[in-house]
Parts: sequence; structure tokens; C-alpha cells
Amino acid sequence: MDKKQRNVVVMGLGYIGLPTASLLATKGHNVLGVDVQEEVVNTINSGKVHIVEPQLDILVRSAVNSGNLKVSLTPTEADVFIIAVPTPFKLCGDNSKVPDITYVERATESIAPSLKEGDLVILESTSPVGTTERVYEIIISKRPDLAGKIYTAHCPERVLPGHIIRELVDNDRIIGGIDAASSAKAKEFYETFCSGNIYVTDSRTAEMAKLVENSYRDVNIAFANELSMICGSMKISVWELIELANRHPRVNILQPGPGVGGHCIAVDPWFIVAANSTEARLIRTAREVNDSKPYWVIDKIKAKAERFKDPVIGCLGLAFKAGIDDLRESPALEITRHLMADGVGRVMACDPNLNGHFKEFPTYDLQSVLRDSDILVLLVDHKEFKGIDRELLKDKVVIDTRGAWR
Repeated sequence: MDKKQRNVVVMGLGYIGLPTASLLATKGHNVLGVDVQEEVVNTINSGKVHIVEPQLDILVRSAVNSGNLKVSLTPTEADVFIIAVPTPFKLCGDNSKVPDITYVERATESIAPSLKEGDLVILESTSPVGTTERVYEIIISKRPDLAGKIYTAHCPERVLPGHIIRELVDNDRIIGGIDAASSAKAKEFYETFCSGNIYVTDSRTAEMAKLVENSYRDVNIAFANELSMICGSMKISVWELIELANRHPRVNILQPGPGVGGHCIAVDPWFIVAANSTEARLIRTAREVNDSKPYWVIDKIKAKAERFKDPVIGCLGLAFKAGIDDLRESPALEITRHLMADGVGRVMACDPNLNGHFKEFPTYDLQSVLRDSDILVLLVDHKEFKGIDRELLKDKVVIDTRGAWR
């Protein structure tokens, strides 16, 4: 085996795990991807993908055909174990939102029997502070013979959906080990496939860094979303306002939308709030502003629907952002669900990236939605929607939450 080549197990083959496993395989590592869903395992082993991400299908096919990527329901022995499973939040009785690291704990318990002295365990899942230490504690509770004999580190992913393949390689990375030796071991591994700079710290700082990155973005988006609601009541175009304000050399206001989705920005700030409920006032307020935005959009749609006896409402987009099929914490999906539940009218939803695998409620092709809708609501600025002939919109009531049809 080449001195840089490793046997790697990747736990979790979702939006981060699958691209990571495939990339590692194309870089010459022997990779076993592990997922709990048999359908996912079978799909990937056949060289296909179960999620939409630009270039991912090509990367997976290349990785599988090379023989370096195989997929299974259970892990085996390896040199490196990467945990890339979900870390959602859960609601408590007082409606507070706290981190749920159950998937991380289960994945750790699953790999424990396969570990040996000298192995490296990497937590990539975005996690509350202290989770990497918890991973090590679980391993040692199951395998006391490995105390002080394995390496454990956190290396949070920081990629943008729609650009994951490139950013996995090019982006700078933060690595935080539970000790200096673990940090050094993880850095050595990431240097085999990352071209960005690698910064070493401790595991708690690395965990907090990822939470802070997404909380920073959430606060800035909340400012834009709050502006859009203020402008709506004052009959001012928020899009023109932001464009003009950004002419100031030190102002860079982001674009508003129907809310904030995805597994990072919509979730991670709550991890900070849960651990710092008294101090995290700004972070909490920003999260509340962004969580409220879908309901502001719903009220706006309902007001327009009152003009019609039996309105047909076309909801364009269900994913949380353009160019992908990821529905996690999607404000577009939340808006569509509420319109249906409230019986506002006949709702026709369309998302070109779901490819028929969305089963919760019927979806329609774009031509049908454009033809039959009285009200068109642009919720996701997919390229297919941005290119719609404006002549087809002139007889519709249009609610553009993305500013794509200005």
C-alpha cells in the first residue's frame, strides 16, 4: 500500500458522506461507505446516486468503477473512520430546541468493535461543543483496551450545497483533536486530498468554529429578511433598497428569501443557544426572525388568495435552495405544507430536482403549474424558474420571495 493510501470507513452516505467517500476513493484510498438504508447501499453500489448535487453522479460512478469505493450496511476494520451522520435538534416540552447527537452516538457504537490501536476516528458532523470528547468516551466505554491508543478529532465540513465537490478539495479546513497527537494525525490524513489550508486547534474550538460560522450567516440573513418584512409594510421594493444601500463601500446586505433552510444555518445556531441561553441573545433573535419568515409569506399568499373564489396556487420550488434536491428544514416545503393544511386553495407544487422521488404530496410539471395557477409563488430560484417567459406571468398574481423576476 502507498504510504498515503488508507483504508477508510465513512459512516453515513448523505449530502456530505457520499461526496467525501467518493472523493477519497478517487484519490486512491480504499473506502467502505456505510449507510443504514439498504436502498441507498444498493443504489451507490450500482454506480448511481440518490441525491442531487452537481457532478456527484460522475464522481460516484468513477469511484465505484475504480473498485476503491464499496458500500455496505455495516463497517469493517480500517485505518480511518469518518462519522458524517445527521445532528438535528429536538423540541423539548418548553419548546426549546436542543441538539440531538443520537446518530453520532449510534455510529460510534457501531464502529467500536472494528477499531484497533493506531486508528483515527474523525467526526465531521456539525456538533455541539464536547461531542468529539463524547465520541472518545463511548469508544473507551466499549473498548477499554484502546484507552490512549487511538486518535480522535473533529473536522467540520464547511461546503456549500451545489458546490460540494469543488469545495471539499479547495476550502480551508479546521481540525481539532482531543489532544495534539490526534490533531497531527488528522491533519496528515486531510493533506492527502485537500488543497486548502489546514488549521489545527483543539476539538472544542473546532466544534464552536463551525457553529459560529453558520450563526454569523444566520444573523446576516435575518437582517435581510427583517428588512423585507419592513419594506412590505411600507410599500418599498426591498430588492431595490438593498441594491442601493450596498453601493456604500462598507455595506454588504444579503438577499432575503422565504426563510432559511438546510441542515446547517437553520440548525446550528440553536446548538449555541442551548448551551448559552442567557448570553446568546442576538443569535436567538436572528433565528426567531428567520423561523418566522415562512409564516409572513403564508399570510401574504392568503391575502392574495382572498381575491379568488377557488384559487389555484402554484408553489415553485420545495428544496431549501436552488440547484439541489435537499429538503431539510426547507422554508419552501414548510410554506407549501401549511397552504395545503389550511385549505387556502388548490396547491400545485413543482420542483424539477425531485425527479419523482418525492412522495409526501403530488407534484406537477412546470408547464401545468404555469397554465393552471391563479397565484404563482416563487419559493426557490431554480434555473428552470428564473428563465420563465415573463409573458406567461402577466395575467397571474405573482409573489416572488427570491427577487428573481424583478
